Amino acid sequence: MLEIGSIVDGKYKILNKIGQGGMSVVYLAMNEKANKQWAIKEIRKDGKQDFEVVRQGLIVETDMLKRLSHPHLPSIVDVIDEEDTFLIVMDYIEGNPLSNLLEEEGAQSQEDTVYWAKQLCGVLNYLHSQDSPIIYRDMKPANVMLKPDGNVTLIDFGIAREYKEGRIEDTTCLGTQGYAAPEQFGGKGQTDARTDIYCLGATMYHLVTGHNPAKPPYEMYPIRHWNENLSTGLEEIILKCTKKNPEDRYQNCNELMYALEHYDELDIEYQKKQKNKFAAFAGAALLGICLMGVSVFGYVKENDLREHTYDSYIEMTERVNTDDEFKEQIMQAIALDPTKADAYIKLLDYFRADELFNAETEEPYLRQILNSVGANGITNSQSMEQDAKGFAEFAYKLGAAYWYEYGTKSGDAVSYTSQKAQATSWFKAVKLIETSKENNAKNYNNAQIYSKIGDYYEKLNQEDKMGDSQVTYLDFWNDLKELYTSEVTSDKTRLYVYKDIITSISNYAYKFQEDGVSAQEVSTMITDIKGALSNMTIDNNSKNLYNAVVSNVENAQRAYEAAYEKLTSTTEEGGQ
Repeated sequence: MLEIGSIVDGKYKILNKIGQGGMSVVYLAMNEKANKQWAIKEIRKDGKQDFEVVRQGLIVETDMLKRLSHPHLPSIVDVIDEEDTFLIVMDYIEGNPLSNLLEEEGAQSQEDTVYWAKQLCGVLNYLHSQDSPIIYRDMKPANVMLKPDGNVTLIDFGIAREYKEGRIEDTTCLGTQGYAAPEQFGGKGQTDARTDIYCLGATMYHLVTGHNPAKPPYEMYPIRHWNENLSTGLEEIILKCTKKNPEDRYQNCNELMYALEHYDELDIEYQKKQKNKFAAFAGAALLGICLMGVSVFGYVKENDLREHTYDSYIEMTERVNTDDEFKEQIMQAIALDPTKADAYIKLLDYFRADELFNAETEEPYLRQILNSVGANGITNSQSMEQDAKGFAEFAYKLGAAYWYEYGTKSGDAVSYTSQKAQATSWFKAVKLIETSKENNAKNYNNAQIYSKIGDYYEKLNQEDKMGDSQVTYLDFWNDLKELYTSEVTSDKTRLYVYKDIITSISNYAYKFQEDGVSAQEVSTMITDIKGALSNMTIDNNSKNLYNAVVSNVENAQRAYEAAYEKLTSTTEEGGQ
């Protein structure tokens, strides 16, 4: 075991032990260079004959997690593989597993259960939407950490696997009995996204009833068997999630997410009210329907002639009333011709209309569409590249959505690094399409600026984690100046530009000073942004952002004065 106070790999100081499992110990550690706490999971050999098998599983787990970035997943920053031990350095997640909460309090409220389930559903959708879909396979309360802010994080990827298309079944039978789907025990097909839906259903069952499906009577009754006050809608959802036959479950997390968001509408009492309303409406509407018959018939005939054309599906999005109807028309258009960018752009514009690119619902949904493989054997994203002009426009808009609008309705923080990294990858895609320079020079030039600044953010993140500088701050400053003079599409985007620059000054004023950025340049930038802010006309949608930027300007001013104070006073003394 690691000793308290010891230094691991020359930089991680072990503070104390915070957890222990059957074959691992978790410690709280501090990277003193970066002044940040991490969790270190130690798995020791200790004479175990199967340690090499365990080690290979850990390598798979860590390699998998390194590629992922999601607000409800921990990130891995380091792996130390030694002869008799395996160390994983990861985010320290403050909180307790939901299994502890169940032991202490028993059944949880259905409101909390649905709230957590939606977050977990979003995580699973993210995993399933990877280029090589990841099946988690071990959803249970013990693997869900409840943080002090009330949100959850999914931990322990020890038995997760990548879905292999064409494989008949899994090679090993893994999972926690009671929570695991039937197909996890072999002979019943390969585990897939529907397996995780079963496990999430079993987890919801345990949370809302307080009865562990892994203990007697080893059966999941309808939840109202235990508490008749629970929602019939939630009961229906959990029953469908935990059907033995995968074909009878929700087929993907988007379906389940929609059901969770409307579980109260599935309640029996709600349905009765709706039926009564419909009966009253039907009688009054009958005469009107008869009178409209001729015109409706004409409309239907017209639609019959157009319904299979790409443009008609796009056009129909303007006439629908719900999100699901909008998405249905978009999916019909994409299925008809995945090479055209119009439908993808239409969907992205729809998501961005409220100036929030939702990290829990919209972003996973769009990612799943882009990663879906069409009849041509390639992903929709690859198909769209055939429409070079359209793809460049889509890539730029998606980069901007990640850069400026990526977040959650609840205001929960998303990974800033992940946000910028995703944005940067799409801005770089614009750069790769040479024709985009001719079609839209402004977007092309801006994409290059954002790409460079995104690379700085990635290097700064590595510096924060490892304590080693990888950034030339003079170059970083020059690119920020170029961002300041770049063309933008709206006042709100201009505010975001100011925010990026001001935040960078607040965080890195000392670095700019050390790398030779003059005091006058930084001071002038702050003054110019102050002046621009005072002359802006702000609407209600941008008011909070505007106030935040104004507040940050004062932070930048203080950081500038602290970084350049000694230099300024020395210059003044030399001139006297």
